[in-house]
Amino acid sequence: MYWTKFQFVKWQVTLAATEQGLCYVGLADDSEQCMFDWCYKKFGKVEMVKGANRLATYANEIAKYLSGVQTDFIDLPIDRQGTPFQLQVWHALQEIPYGDTVSYSVIANSIGKPSAVRAVASAIGNNPLLLVIPCHRVVGKDGSLSGYRDGKEVKAQLHQLENSSKTIG
Repeated sequence: MYWTKFQFVKWQVTLAATEQGLCYVGLADDSEQCMFDWCYKKFGKVEMVKGANRLATYANEIAKYLSGVQTDFIDLPIDRQGTPFQLQVWHALQEIPYGDTVSYSVIANSIGKPSAVRAVASAIGNNPLLLVIPCHRVVGKDGSLSGYRDGKEVKAQLHQLENSSKTIG
């Protein structure tokens, strides 16, 4: 398992990848420890090798997104680590267009489980691939910003980034 941490403008980014692809993206100040905890939980005792060069392609893609130049990560190899239900929810998140938002109930309906709103929220909260699987685009029914693994302030900044990029480009 390879990992790196870098600063891009105001963003503190932590990445981890397996041989299959990117498996973790974090944006909080404590994302490095969160990444180590998540990797241990998902992979057990695995060797964590700091490898900025090995993760340069991923870092460049994330930097393009954070600069407002790139709107998706379609060609980026990713290694999704989750339950079948989580994977279903995360796939639905990837269908939300850049700059748009939907509610948790919209996601629950889109996967054919309208009564599973809380389970959907839990799956979204366990998304290890922030930005790449855009859980920040999910808001409360009333349009308010709801929880976000790396904090509501980060979620608000991502909304601002996408909305300003969308109006420019």
